Amino acid sequence: MKKVIIMFIAFIFVLAFFIGQCNDDSQNISYEETAEQQIEQNNIEEKSNESDEEPITSIEIPSSPIDIQELILVRKAYTVSYNKDTKCPNWVAWELTSSHADGDCPRYSKYDEDMEVPAPRATNEDYRGSGWTRGHMCPAGDNKWDAEAMRESNLLSNMCPQHASLNSGLWNVIERDCRKWAVKYGDVYIVCGPVFLNKEHETIGMNKVVVPEAFFKVILRLTPEPAAIGFIVRNNEGKKKKDQFVNTVDDVERITGMDFFPALPDSIENSVEATASLYNW
Repeated sequence: MKKVIIMFIAFIFVLAFFIGQCNDDSQNISYEETAEQQIEQNNIEEKSNESDEEPITSIEIPSSPIDIQELILVRKAYTVSYNKDTKCPNWVAWELTSSHADGDCPRYSKYDEDMEVPAPRATNEDYRGSGWTRGHMCPAGDNKWDAEAMRESNLLSNMCPQHASLNSGLWNVIERDCRKWAVKYGDVYIVCGPVFLNKEHETIGMNKVVVPEAFFKVILRLTPEPAAIGFIVRNNEGKKKKDQFVNTVDDVERITGMDFFPALPDSIENSVEATASLYNW
């Protein structure tokens, strides 16, 4: 009988030890793991409720306004929502990791017409002599890690007519900052695109590629704690400092009509989208 009691007590101690280990492990789950676990669960629930088309549910993918023309194209490094009316992207979204923030791949020298989008579409001839540059949404500098990714970044469906001073100035500064943040924080999730503020817009070329009045960019990180920041920049503001154009993600949503980072758990999404400060970056 004594032997049985001793064995029973030993079993209780072992069981308590393993329970304690499980509790300790649960306390070390990061914000990123928590968010990604919740997103995975949401994806499972969505798939169980849908029989035909599976939605793209990566963290960076926004929800577009329901009345917008949209063709979704998934590239190696980014996803683009293309608009056949404007001949521009509605948005371009990508995850930038620390390992993709730099690389040895040389810049692709050609700008390619995107044959996957319907004609009429943007061509190099539309830009020639227009006074506007080809402004990357997902920049070539984010794609030096892979030759195919670099080539796809130079598709005209990833570009908008952009003022030269913005392209080489403030827009380029924000792009370089995103790469620095990817190295610093491990992963950042980025969405950017054109903003059309007026009822009537300037167009360029025979294909009437629409010139945006402004551009937006929103950036999210999940570690060491979740944070997000947004920018709205006029399509001529090339020489001013970026801190003059900081917006909350909520502000950018109000201006664009889009819902950014909808795959995040609501508690994280609501918190990070309500505030924005460069001091947090």
